[in-house]
Amino acid sequence: MAIQWYPGHMHKAQKEIRQIMPQVDLVIEVLDARIPYSSNNPMVPSLRGETPCIKILNKSDLADPEKTKEWQAYLELEQGVKTLALTAEEPSQVHQILDLCRKMVPQKESSFKPISTMIMGIPNVGKSTLINTLAGKVIAKVGNEPAVTKRQQKINLGNGILLSDTPGILWPKFENPDSGYRLAVTGAVKNTAMEFEDVAMYASAYLLRAYPERVQERYKLDELPGSDLELLEAIGNKRGCRRSGGMVDLHKASEILLNELRSGMLGQVTYETPEMVQAEEIKMEEVRAQKEAEKADKAAKRKKRRR
Repeated sequence: MAIQWYPGHMHKAQKEIRQIMPQVDLVIEVLDARIPYSSNNPMVPSLRGETPCIKILNKSDLADPEKTKEWQAYLELEQGVKTLALTAEEPSQVHQILDLCRKMVPQKESSFKPISTMIMGIPNVGKSTLINTLAGKVIAKVGNEPAVTKRQQKINLGNGILLSDTPGILWPKFENPDSGYRLAVTGAVKNTAMEFEDVAMYASAYLLRAYPERVQERYKLDELPGSDLELLEAIGNKRGCRRSGGMVDLHKASEILLNELRSGMLGQVTYETPEMVQAEEIKMEEVRAQKEAEKADKAAKRKKRRR
């Protein structure tokens, strides 16, 4: 299944961001610590250009701590990028952002003008909660559904920092199918835009490879299932998800697995590593090259027929 979700307001937001970026001193990009690569909008580098960036690995309490450290080291290889791993609900952690803003834009310390920052991030990554914690009051609307924020707004955080909030934006096409699945697993894609069973199958296969002991412990399984389908059936049997005739209701079992994953009931789980995504990027490059070769071959055949 191809997972895709790009509402009209996201296209509008992307155009507005491009217009005001020249006035921005610093970009704050909020990522999901469980999927730092998949939640890193590939449009952001072209939008921000050489503007320095703080990448926030939010929801770090839900992510594997060791893998979060790996991701921070990997992301900071990019010029002008610093990272912070935190949880948006913890004020003491969140206020580290303000200190880092001042360190990354030192020329504004002696100026009367505030540091102009822009916060960006995909839907449901915790951006609004982060803003409210920074501001010390409810400014941004918070919800457990993606795409709550629909328009830009400017917020004076005090201490010489001005923040521009933007709607959560995805991108028109998920080139990497694995990223589309990971976004769906973590709740960045609306439930109505995905098939629960398909996404849960993807999550099950990954959990069996990367966190088998968590699966066995959470669902009290005597032995580990051999496949993603067998795992969903085992969950359905344990939780009484049955249809008339005794068949396992895979949709209900899928809902249980995804809801418990998103809420952290299976412990701290990270769904991708730098090594994984580097291999995926090589594979995508090969696919792109093959498509270009096929396109050139078709063009050459058309040209030959015209002769």
